[in-house]
Amino acid sequence: MIKVDGGTFMMGATPEQEPEAADNERPVHEVTVSSFYIGQTEVTLGLWIAVTGYNPIPHLYPEQKDDPRRAAQCITWTDCQEFITKLNEMTGQKFRMPTEAEWEFAARGGNLSHGYKYAGSNNINEVAWLENRGLGDTFARTKAPNELGLYGMSGSMWEWCQDWFGPYSSEPLVNPKGPESGTERVIRGGCRGALDPIYMRVTCRNSGEPDDELYAGIGLRLVME
Repeated sequence: MIKVDGGTFMMGATPEQEPEAADNERPVHEVTVSSFYIGQTEVTLGLWIAVTGYNPIPHLYPEQKDDPRRAAQCITWTDCQEFITKLNEMTGQKFRMPTEAEWEFAARGGNLSHGYKYAGSNNINEVAWLENRGLGDTFARTKAPNELGLYGMSGSMWEWCQDWFGPYSSEPLVNPKGPESGTERVIRGGCRGALDPIYMRVTCRNSGEPDDELYAGIGLRLVME
């Protein structure tokens, strides 16, 4: 886990994200987050199996499915909540999903941010894959990290966040947790199968139904207070 010192940043379609930014990345608004710890990589398959006792990706790439170094995927938002509950029981810690604001602050490099378009660079090839080369691209630490030493926050896997998906507010916010209700949860980060780097920008927003099992390219990155 990497410590992210709390700070204030402008969340959303800041100038370096143009002209690719979507309407749901606006308005840009001031956000303050408290300090937290976040996983240096996404949850690996090895950790997922150790906690839950099952492999969530048996139907994909059978020759590679048991490699513990790969990112866990084919997991729903609800699956992730069950995983976190079991992990906390095993460790006595308080792991959870990141909020969308925490995720973006960390992806931008926190207080060390250089204002990059992607997580760690303006050159997408330095930090993310642009081809759908399968699970071979979901090894931890196969591309450069961002300013905080975090890997794969652009173009490894989409990553579930805690928040319900909804429009941004223009008001300054402190530790926002998103809408109180909704139908889809936030996913961030792009995916090695997204192909277009537009979806790998640190401000790009996506969403998915929390119990839908069709999201093959979504994983999880843990946060700990």
